[in-house]
Amino acid sequence: MPIDWFPLWLSLRVAVFSTAAALGAGLWIAYILANREFRGKAVVDAAVTLPLVLPPTVLGYYLLVLLGRSSPLGKTWEAVFGSPLVFTWKAAVVAAILYSLPLLVKSSRAALESVDRSCERAARTLGASEWKLFWRVTLPMAQRSILAATALAFARSLGEFGATLMIAGNFPGRTQTMAVAIYDALESGNTTLALTLVLVISGIALAILTLATRLENH
Repeated sequence: MPIDWFPLWLSLRVAVFSTAAALGAGLWIAYILANREFRGKAVVDAAVTLPLVLPPTVLGYYLLVLLGRSSPLGKTWEAVFGSPLVFTWKAAVVAAILYSLPLLVKSSRAALESVDRSCERAARTLGASEWKLFWRVTLPMAQRSILAATALAFARSLGEFGATLMIAGNFPGRTQTMAVAIYDALESGNTTLALTLVLVISGIALAILTLATRLENH
């Protein structure tokens, strides 16, 4: 039987959107944690890391409570866009953001904290604003580590399973990602399809991790 490659294209789409969103939010959070002192900083740091240690079913439950059709956010989404968020590919993007964000924040924070502060002080002396300082000095000096973290976040988004299954469901041709398709193939006894999908996603993940390693080491 011909292989349906929809789960691969959907997984790539979900990974692209979730990584882009996580990069924007993650850089901002990482910058705040790296450069600001405030009450509750340790709590914020722990909250950002929490998705890495909680079971996927717990995160999926939280997402269903927050984004379900009866929740305020879910009702607002449905009122604006005309359809529910849950059990759509966009819900899979939300689940992937939740898993990729901690990786980006942790790695980006470490990269920003490793920047030579004397360069930043020199830029401030020359009259650079904090905005210009970040884009012209801090970010270029930390960009390789941040790009490596982005690659890792993409790989993590590509393979998210538990929370995605709970909030996006398993609808072939609509919300079935690679990880869910592999599970479905094994459940139905189609080991050939499962092996093919496993090899494909493993190859993609290996290529991404190789890229991340090269970025980190150069």
